[in-house]
Amino acid sequence: MFLPKYPDNPTPPPSHAHTMAEPVPMRRPAPQISVTTGAVAAVLVGGVVLTALLAAVAVTAVSVAVAAVVLRSMLRDQHRR
Repeated sequence: MFLPKYPDNPTPPPSHAHTMAEPVPMRRPAPQISVTTGAVAAVLVGGVVLTALLAAVAVTAVSVAVAAVVLRSMLRDQHRR
């Protein structure tokens, strides 16, 4: 039932033909990239500045949220009287 069906005349394997391989194209060397200390310093300073700005935004957001909660509680107490 589950046996495979084989062809009556199996095809012969293809004859081995010798062909010339195409020559491998020469690869051009990649250009040299020199990293100077000035470039490294610029990247480090940029990272420090961006981190400081992100920290300043986060501190400002937290302080605004705290001020909003305090004002909300003060206004709620005023409306109860």
